[in-house]
Amino acid sequence: MRTAKSIMGEGWVLGIESTAHTFSFGLVGPDGTPRPSSSDTLRPDEGGIHPREAADHHVEQSTRLLSELLVREGLKSSDLSTIAYSQGPGMGPCLRTGAAAARAISSHLDVDLIGVNHCVAHIEIGREQCGCDDPVLLYVSGGNTQVIARLDGRYRVLGETLDIGIGNMLDKFARGQGIPFPGGPVVEKKALEWLKKHPDASLEGLELPYAVHGMDLAFSGILGAANRLIREGNPLEAVCWSLQEHAFAASIEVAERALAHTGKSEVLLGGGVACNQRLRDMCEIMCSEREAKSHVPPRMYCIDNGTMIARLGWLEIKHGRRTELMESGVDQEMRTDQTPVSWP
Repeated sequence: MRTAKSIMGEGWVLGIESTAHTFSFGLVGPDGTPRPSSSDTLRPDEGGIHPREAADHHVEQSTRLLSELLVREGLKSSDLSTIAYSQGPGMGPCLRTGAAAARAISSHLDVDLIGVNHCVAHIEIGREQCGCDDPVLLYVSGGNTQVIARLDGRYRVLGETLDIGIGNMLDKFARGQGIPFPGGPVVEKKALEWLKKHPDASLEGLELPYAVHGMDLAFSGILGAANRLIREGNPLEAVCWSLQEHAFAASIEVAERALAHTGKSEVLLGGGVACNQRLRDMCEIMCSEREAKSHVPPRMYCIDNGTMIARLGWLEIKHGRRTELMESGVDQEMRTDQTPVSWP
């Protein structure tokens, strides 16, 4: 499907993000300029995210969020030329909800449809916001942790978690201490409280396992050891601090190895855990010591958002790729390096 608007490069791109707990609509203008998203996040009273409950949440919020976005931007549905959506990776029921919404809107408006890679979308919104050219990406989210670099028309995964994502690990630890989802921000807060009380704090007695395995990472051992420290009577704030220090240092170490291996001179943080100030500071310190540059987008573009999906959709459409209806199914296990990168 190619509308007159898309052929002429006119019209707005609507992005739909639905990979996990957040349902979000975002826009980029005809020139690719991002606009803030309209989003809603499922926050269960207890436990983690149940995929079906998250999908039901997305259905319930969809009409309101889309209406709010269009009204805020002063747009009509006829101003849209392309509908982009997260095709993967993510939770199956959540992905299918977003894809169904995208297909419905695209068919109703008779405009182009484009399914995009959620992980690559994090990279491209970061590149756009930070103005970086060819970075190593440290992608740290709830569901994933990867170190990525572009080579020969793909974003290659140089290292990744062997078990759980770093955000999931922090949330699991927090949940075990009675802290509701999302637990990562509370862990960060309690770590800061410990440092304020103990500015000369030492990790002695709070050591956790080494999470680096070559270019890969593993966080389940750190999680188990942190829970053991709690059972041994150590203060929760102290263990939160230690958990961050060990997990973030391991992630930054792998990013530094990727810098050395690729010869690149920029690091870009992406994903929800990139909102954490301590991780940002660690990356800045490492890059300054290597005479490299550390980049991180605004926090609203670190977390899952529809604008990053719209931005990648805009790039894909601009360089000639569209998704036919028969090819619009979702892929829960989509890999970062499955997407050909045809844009500069």
